[in-house]
Amino acid sequence: MKKAGIAAIGAALLLTAASACGSNAAGSAAAGSSSKTAESAAVSTAENGASETAAAETGKPASESTGETKADGTKGASAENAKNVSAAAKTLDNGVYQAEFKTDSSMFHVSEANDGKGVLTVRDGKMIMHVSLASVNIVNLFCGTADEAQKDGAEILPPTIDTVKYKDGTTEEVNGFDIPVSVIGEEFDCAILGKKGKWYDHKVQVLNPVKAEQ
Repeated sequence: MKKAGIAAIGAALLLTAASACGSNAAGSAAAGSSSKTAESAAVSTAENGASETAAAETGKPASESTGETKADGTKGASAENAKNVSAAAKTLDNGVYQAEFKTDSSMFHVSEANDGKGVLTVRDGKMIMHVSLASVNIVNLFCGTADEAQKDGAEILPPTIDTVKYKDGTTEEVNGFDIPVSVIGEEFDCAILGKKGKWYDHKVQVLNPVKAEQ
């Protein structure tokens, strides 16, 4: 009887220990699951915080691309650059004007006697600029490139013989030209022919026309 009682007590102790181990294992599993869930939540919160910070710095929603293309296919900066840059071009009334004539060369320019200016005549939408050059060394002009000037049918501009007067009272004969002008304030091609028979490319501008007093 005593042995049977001792055996029963031992079995009860083993069952209690086994039950305690099972509870500990289940608790550990639950704790591990809770830890992973908390970790995922923390990562998600950190990512959302970073997105919100970026949005605050750029002034755009986190889901919006900083290089967003507008519906018309252009970007914000492109829209600014698309503005018309030829605002300097002017439409003039009929009349006679004094205007500046600028070139890209010290060898091709208006006579110093005329202070870099010529006479612009506007009539029925057409503009002609008469300039007196610095010498007789330029024998022809062409409104276009040197290559175009050498093609058949090119409208070569002949010279006029102009007399210019300097401030000291002396005079000089130079070549002048009547140059068709299509735009005010913008460069256009003007080829010149020298005495050696070679054409050269240049850029010229007509600027700041002031109507002559009647």
